[in-house]
Amino acid sequence: MERMRGRLRRAYESGREAARTRRAAAAEAADGGMASPASPGPAASPEAMVVGVEPPAALHSSTVSRDDTEVPHALRIAAAWCWRLIVIGIVTWALLKIVGTISIVIIPLTVALLLSALLAPAVGWLLRARLPRSLATAVVLVGGLAAVVGTLTLVVNEFIKGVPELSQKSSEGVRQIQDWFKTGPLHLSDSQLNRYIDEAQNWINGNTERFTSGAISTAATLAEVLTGTVLVLFATFFFLRDGNNIWRFLVRLLPVAARWKVDDAGRASWATLGAYVRATVLVAFIDAVGIGIFLVLFDIPFAFPLAALVFLGAFIPIVGAFLSGVVAVLVALVDSGPVTALIILGAVIGVQQVEGHVLQPLIMGRAVAIHPLAVIIGIAAGVVLAGIAGALVAVPLIAVLNTAVRRLAARTVPDTPPDAVVVASQAP
Repeated sequence: MERMRGRLRRAYESGREAARTRRAAAAEAADGGMASPASPGPAASPEAMVVGVEPPAALHSSTVSRDDTEVPHALRIAAAWCWRLIVIGIVTWALLKIVGTISIVIIPLTVALLLSALLAPAVGWLLRARLPRSLATAVVLVGGLAAVVGTLTLVVNEFIKGVPELSQKSSEGVRQIQDWFKTGPLHLSDSQLNRYIDEAQNWINGNTERFTSGAISTAATLAEVLTGTVLVLFATFFFLRDGNNIWRFLVRLLPVAARWKVDDAGRASWATLGAYVRATVLVAFIDAVGIGIFLVLFDIPFAFPLAALVFLGAFIPIVGAFLSGVVAVLVALVDSGPVTALIILGAVIGVQQVEGHVLQPLIMGRAVAIHPLAVIIGIAAGVVLAGIAGALVAVPLIAVLNTAVRRLAARTVPDTPPDAVVVASQAP
């Protein structure tokens, strides 16, 4: 429509100019070719050139002065892109600094959003069973917290039971390594081994102050973790109970023309986040069960704690479950030798292959389909910016942004909200 309107405007202006030219020619013919005050002389043709006078330079629509026309068009476009990118970079840097300053609040709220997306279906089931919203939210939150505490208790008990045996076998493994240093290709003597051990001991003694300061910072970190845990619990409760009202309040802060589009993108992003979290939990559970079965079959100590570690590591896609599986391989190496460790390593790789080629495409689906390169880059950026927490939230953040941008860029009109009030004019 804009193109057609422009064509009509140009045709109209061309017709007016032609009519003016015809009227001027008719007036000149009526005066017998004599010049009139309105037309002091015959008009020069467009192709006529005045000798000794430089023709005016044509201004491009993107220029504001004649000096700009001396700069090549490609260079002007590159410069325009550059200063805009600089402004975007400065704003992004400022936002990252702000987020880093209040990360103690941002990270718990992000975790609360992930937990809310995971527990929201359970709250919906209880609401359909006619439970009050506050009671349904409290039941789901308490049940989830009890499941987490119970799992951690089992993991800690199993770990405490297996520590003495693993310590003994670790000592045997250290002696085997020392024997290999002596009889292997290195052929180290006892004096050389003792010297290396003394150097390691001296390095530890020289860095005692650093370790002490680390312990102090660990205590401060523990206080931050406790504070963040309380904030996660409160935020999760209110997100589950009043999440819809909170989102409506935020949407009402936007201009009226943008509300429906943003509301549609936000609800689609929330659905994507819920699908991602539930699929990740299912995939992590399958990874933990698969690797845990092999650990039990080969009588590897800490089978349940290692399976729990694999479950937690699977929340970092592609690399998390593999790295936690490597820990199981090291425990198998210390406990049962290299042959069993190689078998456990093959089991870990096999489970990862099944996850990457079967579980991820089948469970995740197209709702949260993200290219593996984007996943790797997102995890790396998250680790650099926010450590382990950044690695955990990087991929769901990419999935949510992907859905939101696609929905906002779509040219379709969002569906009318069910609670919208349409006011129609009265028929004449």
